[in-house]
Amino acid sequence: MQSLNLSAHTTVLPSGVSARRSSKVTRSRRQSAATIRASAAVADNGTAVEQGVEFQINDVFPPAQPEPVSEAVQAMLDEQGLDYEASGLKYLTNEARERALAKKANKIEKLKNKKGGHTMWGEVHELGQLIRDGKTTWEDLELDDIDLRLKWSGLFHRRKRTPGFFMMRLKVPNGELTAEQARFLGGAVRKYGEKGCLDITTRANIQLRGVPLEDAGDIMNGLQDVGLTSVQTGMDNVRNMTGSPIAGLDPHEFVDSRPLCKAIDNMITNHGKGNPELVNLPRKINIGLATTRDDFAHTHINDVGLYAAKDPETGKVGFNVELGGYFSIKRNATSIPGDTWLDVEEVAPYCKAILEVFRDYGQRVSDRQKTRLMWLVEEMGAEKFRQTVSKYIGYDLKPGKHITYDDQWKRRDVLGVHPQRQEGLFWVGACVPVGRLQSDDMDDMAHIAETYGDGTMRLTVEQDVIFPNVPEKNLEAMQQEPMFQRFKINPGNLSRGLVSCTGAQFCGVAIIETKNRAMDIVEKLEQQLDIPEAVRIHWTGCPNSCGQAQVGDIGLMGGPAKLDGKAVEGVRLFRGGIIGENPTLATEFEKGVPCEESILLPKLRELLMEHHGATLKAGVEQELATAAA
Repeated sequence: MQSLNLSAHTTVLPSGVSARRSSKVTRSRRQSAATIRASAAVADNGTAVEQGVEFQINDVFPPAQPEPVSEAVQAMLDEQGLDYEASGLKYLTNEARERALAKKANKIEKLKNKKGGHTMWGEVHELGQLIRDGKTTWEDLELDDIDLRLKWSGLFHRRKRTPGFFMMRLKVPNGELTAEQARFLGGAVRKYGEKGCLDITTRANIQLRGVPLEDAGDIMNGLQDVGLTSVQTGMDNVRNMTGSPIAGLDPHEFVDSRPLCKAIDNMITNHGKGNPELVNLPRKINIGLATTRDDFAHTHINDVGLYAAKDPETGKVGFNVELGGYFSIKRNATSIPGDTWLDVEEVAPYCKAILEVFRDYGQRVSDRQKTRLMWLVEEMGAEKFRQTVSKYIGYDLKPGKHITYDDQWKRRDVLGVHPQRQEGLFWVGACVPVGRLQSDDMDDMAHIAETYGDGTMRLTVEQDVIFPNVPEKNLEAMQQEPMFQRFKINPGNLSRGLVSCTGAQFCGVAIIETKNRAMDIVEKLEQQLDIPEAVRIHWTGCPNSCGQAQVGDIGLMGGPAKLDGKAVEGVRLFRGGIIGENPTLATEFEKGVPCEESILLPKLRELLMEHHGATLKAGVEQELATAAA
């Protein structure tokens, strides 16, 4: 019998953090469907249902009353000549305001003090009208507004790659889209030609590309009309809520993550309209829910990870809290124990409280790399952090639960055709290579969802798509649809695990081009090798690791390299990432590898043969020898 506390993954704990499990940990337990019966559903009244018990999910909270400005803060405002109403300081405590106004505060804090990013929610429409009327151009607008503050509206100017055009990031809680929404998103970028495409992200989200500012306001209005939003998706805001892509379908889930993700998202964004109370966090924050043992949300690399389990004393489903996981240029951290147990009904209020604590206590120092949630948790220690969150939520939170498991659970592959817990229904998972989509693809997916399923689809953090609730009688005809020639239901063992960030095609931070290169190399490797198991290969263009190279079986991160004495695009290589139970970050083992195909392709081929059981296909060895001669 193995002992496990689901409140963390790490074995190295900062001062004050309670170690509630042994250092060698496995999230390992398999229960029969009869034992679990945790197949939650969303009831018509908005409650979540698990094992016949209804959980009321609250996503409406009374508006906060701003703390009156203290004399000290007013003096700082006067000295710096700042307009308090236009700033992002209104909902901070006076202590937090003083940190934001301090001379040692970083430049983004100073930008928010001058003018909060939330002010752009209305200005997007006004600026677009001025551009359409010929009264201004994007080049004439304030630089900080265009390149920074518009990110609070989900608009990311790609000045370096596509000047004058924006990427628009959405909120798609739990990755769930309707056919209507998919058609709108495809139509929104159709007229932009080669610049206009869509990406599924590693947060099961959608990003639109090629959007000019003059169209952004109309697109934002259209998003609201179909139940989506782009507000609070960039800069110092909470990123897309992730959960299980097979929520409500899975016979092994503890509780349905969809109503929880939606409730948290509604709390954060004020039902998509924008919530000024939570727009001035010290840095971005990621929240993920693991409602199965698979941990589809990768809670170990989320700032706040909620991991479902059953209370060993009562059998009631709840969540252990994990805190602080994140990737950055200077530090990569897996989450640590939050030593907190939440009942399902407490999830949204807890997330609200933890965001307010982060807002009011988080550092706003000159080094932005030291302002993520982990730094605050380490400074306070888990017990004091829980006590502080308890004050905000209004009662004492329960400490984390110690859970016992007796076997291993292998993380499931959701691609392919799988029976649901509902008899006679199936989900069908299709591989979208590196998550890149065109407008027509969105129309095709909407058609598939409406014709063969229930009119919805799910995005995954692996950048793929799932069609739920397909009756068995529809499966054969569905699989004959032309779309599945592009997005295969049963892809190769490398294609099914391929993940990539945007890369240098659109991202100004990326050191290398990723998506097209990743697809090309995987295609060649699958032509050359018989690969007996799925291998997850993650590409990321820079150390920010949006492509999450550190979680892959094999990871490639853009970096400097030289070939024949000249600087060329290169990668750092990682190996050994594990996801699901007992996750482990991959280890870097080589750097400065040129992206030149003649160098990189053989190196990856050798890795697959040495560590993943791959063998050369018949005739390939002779072909390679001939090519090398």
